[in-house]
Amino acid sequence: MKLSIVIPCYNEEKTLEAIVDRVLAADRCGLDLEMVIVDDGSRDRSVEVMKELAAKHPEISTQFHGVNQGKGAALRTGFKQATGDIVLVQDADLEYNPNDYPKLLRPLIDGRADVVFGSRFKGGEESRVLYFWHSMGNKLLTLASNMFTDLNLTDMETCYKAFRREVIQSVDIVENRFGFEPEITAKIAHMRPRPRIYEVGISYAGRTYEEGKKIGWRDGVRAFYCIVRYNLFS
Repeated sequence: MKLSIVIPCYNEEKTLEAIVDRVLAADRCGLDLEMVIVDDGSRDRSVEVMKELAAKHPEISTQFHGVNQGKGAALRTGFKQATGDIVLVQDADLEYNPNDYPKLLRPLIDGRADVVFGSRFKGGEESRVLYFWHSMGNKLLTLASNMFTDLNLTDMETCYKAFRREVIQSVDIVENRFGFEPEITAKIAHMRPRPRIYEVGISYAGRTYEEGKKIGWRDGVRAFYCIVRYNLFS
Protein backbone atom coordinates (compact mmCIF):
# COMPACT_ATOMS: atom_id res chain seq x y z
CA MET A 1 0.00 0.00 0.00
CA LYS A 2 1.05 3.59 -0.59
CA LEU A 3 0.41 6.78 1.38
CA SER A 4 -0.02 10.10 -0.45
CA ILE A 5 0.61 13.13 1.75
CA VAL A 6 -0.71 16.37 0.25
CA ILE A 7 0.95 19.55 1.56
CA PRO A 8 -0.54 22.93 0.58
CA CYS A 9 2.07 25.68 0.86
CA TYR A 10 1.77 29.47 0.92
CA ASN A 11 4.73 31.56 2.14
CA GLU A 12 6.19 28.80 4.32
CA GLU A 13 9.89 29.04 3.45
CA LYS A 14 10.81 29.03 7.15
CA THR A 15 9.12 25.72 7.97
CA LEU A 16 8.76 23.77 4.71
CA GLU A 17 12.08 21.93 4.86
CA ALA A 18 11.55 21.07 8.53
CA ILE A 19 8.08 19.61 7.96
CA VAL A 20 9.32 17.59 4.97
CA ASP A 21 12.12 16.16 7.14
CA ARG A 22 9.57 15.23 9.80
CA VAL A 23 7.29 13.57 7.25
CA LEU A 24 10.18 11.55 5.81
CA ALA A 25 11.20 10.41 9.31
CA ALA A 26 7.68 9.60 10.50
CA ASP A 27 6.34 6.11 11.16
CA ARG A 28 4.04 5.41 8.20
CA CYS A 29 3.08 1.90 9.34
CA GLY A 30 5.09 0.35 6.50
CA LEU A 31 3.35 2.27 3.70
CA ASP A 32 5.28 3.52 0.69
CA LEU A 33 5.40 7.31 0.51
CA GLU A 34 4.32 9.86 -2.07
CA MET A 35 4.50 13.53 -1.05
CA VAL A 36 2.62 16.06 -3.20
CA ILE A 37 3.54 19.66 -2.34
CA VAL A 38 1.37 22.36 -3.92
CA ASP A 39 2.63 25.93 -3.87
CA ASP A 40 -0.28 28.36 -3.88
CA GLY A 41 1.36 31.46 -5.34
CA SER A 42 3.93 32.04 -2.59
CA ARG A 43 5.75 35.36 -2.60
CA ASP A 44 8.72 34.21 -0.51
CA ARG A 45 11.30 31.49 -1.30
CA SER A 46 8.89 28.58 -0.89
CA VAL A 47 9.08 27.63 -4.57
CA GLU A 48 12.87 27.49 -4.49
CA VAL A 49 12.81 25.39 -1.32
CA MET A 50 10.27 23.03 -2.90
CA LYS A 51 12.40 22.52 -6.00
CA GLU A 52 15.51 21.85 -3.89
CA LEU A 53 13.62 19.29 -1.79
CA ALA A 54 12.15 17.57 -4.86
CA ALA A 55 15.62 17.30 -6.38
CA LYS A 56 16.90 15.53 -3.24
CA HIS A 57 13.92 13.29 -2.52
CA PRO A 58 12.28 11.21 -5.29
CA GLU A 59 9.19 10.74 -3.11
CA ILE A 60 8.29 14.40 -3.65
CA SER A 61 6.30 15.77 -6.57
CA THR A 62 5.47 19.45 -6.92
CA GLN A 63 2.59 21.51 -8.30
CA PHE A 64 2.46 25.29 -8.67
CA HIS A 65 -0.33 27.87 -8.74
CA GLY A 66 0.61 31.09 -10.52
CA VAL A 67 -1.51 33.17 -8.14
CA ASN A 68 -2.71 32.60 -4.60
CA GLN A 69 -6.11 30.90 -4.54
CA GLY A 70 -6.35 29.40 -1.05
CA LYS A 71 -5.89 26.16 0.88
CA GLY A 72 -8.91 24.47 -0.67
CA ALA A 73 -7.67 25.16 -4.19
CA ALA A 74 -4.21 23.80 -3.33
CA LEU A 75 -5.73 20.64 -1.86
CA ARG A 76 -7.96 20.19 -4.90
CA THR A 77 -4.86 20.22 -7.08
CA GLY A 78 -2.99 17.86 -4.76
CA PHE A 79 -5.81 15.35 -4.47
CA LYS A 80 -6.01 15.05 -8.25
CA GLN A 81 -2.31 14.15 -8.37
CA ALA A 82 -2.41 11.63 -5.49
CA THR A 83 -1.96 7.98 -6.44
CA GLY A 84 -1.72 6.37 -2.99
CA ASP A 85 -4.25 4.04 -1.41
CA ILE A 86 -4.55 6.50 1.49
CA VAL A 87 -4.46 10.31 1.15
CA LEU A 88 -3.56 12.48 4.15
CA VAL A 89 -3.50 16.28 4.50
CA GLN A 90 -0.41 17.85 6.12
CA ASP A 91 0.00 21.61 6.60
CA ALA A 92 3.37 23.09 5.65
CA ASP A 93 3.86 24.74 9.03
CA LEU A 94 4.83 22.90 12.22
CA GLU A 95 1.45 23.00 14.02
CA TYR A 96 0.65 19.34 13.31
CA ASN A 97 3.08 16.55 14.19
CA PRO A 98 3.74 13.66 11.76
CA ASN A 99 4.45 11.48 14.80
CA ASP A 100 0.65 11.17 14.98
CA TYR A 101 0.49 9.37 11.61
CA PRO A 102 0.16 5.84 13.07
CA LYS A 103 -3.01 6.81 14.93
CA LEU A 104 -4.48 8.37 11.80
CA LEU A 105 -3.49 5.54 9.49
CA ARG A 106 -4.22 2.43 11.53
CA PRO A 107 -8.06 2.47 11.21
CA LEU A 108 -7.67 2.82 7.43
CA ILE A 109 -4.98 0.15 7.09
CA ASP A 110 -7.01 -2.26 9.21
CA GLY A 111 -10.02 -1.75 6.97
CA ARG A 112 -12.19 -0.31 9.75
CA ALA A 113 -12.44 3.25 8.43
CA ASP A 114 -12.82 5.16 5.17
CA VAL A 115 -12.08 8.59 6.67
CA VAL A 116 -10.15 9.57 9.82
CA PHE A 117 -10.20 12.99 11.50
CA GLY A 118 -7.46 14.03 13.92
CA SER A 119 -8.93 15.94 16.86
CA ARG A 120 -7.06 18.63 18.79
CA PHE A 121 -9.81 18.60 21.44
CA LYS A 122 -10.26 14.89 22.09
CA GLY A 123 -7.80 14.97 25.00
CA GLY A 124 -4.81 12.92 26.04
CA GLU A 125 -2.24 14.73 23.89
CA GLU A 126 -0.15 17.86 24.41
CA SER A 127 -1.48 21.11 22.98
CA ARG A 128 -0.06 24.62 23.01
CA VAL A 129 -2.17 27.13 24.97
CA LEU A 130 -3.22 29.99 22.68
CA TYR A 131 -6.39 31.92 21.81
CA PHE A 132 -9.59 31.39 23.82
CA TRP A 133 -11.93 32.88 21.22
CA HIS A 134 -10.25 31.00 18.41
CA SER A 135 -10.83 27.76 20.32
CA MET A 136 -14.46 28.70 21.00
CA GLY A 137 -14.96 29.52 17.33
CA ASN A 138 -13.65 26.10 16.34
CA LYS A 139 -15.99 24.39 18.80
CA LEU A 140 -19.01 26.41 17.67
CA LEU A 141 -18.30 25.60 14.04
CA THR A 142 -17.93 21.93 14.89
CA LEU A 143 -21.22 22.02 16.81
CA ALA A 144 -23.02 23.68 13.91
CA SER A 145 -21.53 21.20 11.45
CA ASN A 146 -22.54 18.25 13.63
CA MET A 147 -26.11 19.51 13.84
CA PHE A 148 -26.40 19.44 10.04
CA THR A 149 -24.37 16.26 9.39
CA ASP A 150 -25.55 14.21 12.38
CA LEU A 151 -21.93 13.38 13.21
CA ASN A 152 -20.38 13.58 16.68
CA LEU A 153 -17.00 15.04 15.74
CA THR A 154 -15.05 17.12 18.25
CA ASP A 155 -12.87 18.98 15.70
CA MET A 156 -14.33 19.52 12.25
CA GLU A 157 -11.79 22.28 11.44
CA THR A 158 -8.73 20.06 11.96
CA CYS A 159 -6.04 19.92 9.30
CA TYR A 160 -5.39 16.22 9.85
CA LYS A 161 -7.85 14.32 7.70
CA ALA A 162 -7.00 11.00 6.06
CA PHE A 163 -9.08 9.30 3.37
CA ARG A 164 -9.19 6.23 1.23
CA ARG A 165 -8.21 7.69 -2.14
CA GLU A 166 -11.41 6.66 -3.90
CA VAL A 167 -13.42 8.56 -1.27
CA ILE A 168 -11.61 11.89 -1.53
CA GLN A 169 -11.27 11.74 -5.30
CA SER A 170 -15.03 11.21 -5.66
CA VAL A 171 -15.74 14.58 -3.99
CA ASP A 172 -16.07 17.71 -6.13
CA ILE A 173 -14.32 20.35 -4.00
CA VAL A 174 -15.62 23.87 -4.64
CA GLU A 175 -14.20 26.02 -1.83
CA ASN A 176 -10.86 27.69 -2.50
CA ARG A 177 -9.98 28.81 1.03
CA PHE A 178 -10.57 27.42 4.52
CA GLY A 179 -14.19 26.64 3.65
CA PHE A 180 -12.75 23.33 2.47
CA GLU A 181 -13.06 21.92 6.00
CA PRO A 182 -16.85 22.27 6.45
CA GLU A 183 -17.42 21.49 2.77
CA ILE A 184 -15.55 18.18 2.79
CA THR A 185 -17.15 17.19 6.10
CA ALA A 186 -20.65 17.88 4.77
CA LYS A 187 -20.12 16.10 1.47
CA ILE A 188 -18.63 13.01 3.11
CA ALA A 189 -21.43 12.90 5.69
CA HIS A 190 -24.07 12.97 2.94
CA MET A 191 -22.51 10.25 0.79
CA ARG A 192 -24.65 7.14 0.46
CA PRO A 193 -23.69 4.76 1.79
CA ARG A 194 -22.01 6.98 4.37
CA PRO A 195 -18.27 6.30 4.67
CA ARG A 196 -17.05 4.91 7.99
CA ILE A 197 -15.63 7.91 9.85
CA TYR A 198 -13.25 7.67 12.82
CA GLU A 199 -11.67 10.35 15.01
CA VAL A 200 -8.40 10.13 16.97
CA GLY A 201 -6.72 12.49 19.40
CA ILE A 202 -3.67 14.38 18.11
CA SER A 203 -1.14 16.84 19.52
CA TYR A 204 -1.17 20.47 18.44
CA ALA A 205 1.52 23.18 18.48
CA GLY A 206 -0.47 26.15 17.19
CA ARG A 207 1.11 29.34 15.90
CA THR A 208 0.33 32.93 16.82
CA TYR A 209 -0.54 35.41 14.09
CA GLU A 210 2.90 36.95 14.56
CA GLU A 211 4.39 33.54 13.80
CA GLY A 212 2.43 33.21 10.56
CA LYS A 213 -1.08 31.94 11.35
CA LYS A 214 -3.35 32.85 8.43
CA ILE A 215 -6.95 31.96 9.28
CA GLY A 216 -9.08 34.87 10.52
CA TRP A 217 -12.61 35.82 11.57
CA ARG A 218 -13.78 36.23 7.97
CA ASP A 219 -12.94 32.56 7.41
CA GLY A 220 -15.14 31.71 10.40
CA VAL A 221 -18.06 33.57 8.85
CA ARG A 222 -17.45 31.78 5.56
CA ALA A 223 -17.35 28.46 7.39
CA PHE A 224 -20.86 29.02 8.79
CA TYR A 225 -22.05 29.82 5.27
CA CYS A 226 -20.40 26.63 3.97
CA ILE A 227 -22.00 24.51 6.68
CA VAL A 228 -25.46 25.63 5.56
CA ARG A 229 -24.74 25.60 1.84
CA TYR A 230 -23.15 22.18 1.53
CA ASN A 231 -25.52 20.44 3.93
CA LEU A 232 -28.81 21.87 2.68
CA PHE A 233 -28.24 22.99 -0.91
CA SER A 234 -25.45 20.84 -2.33
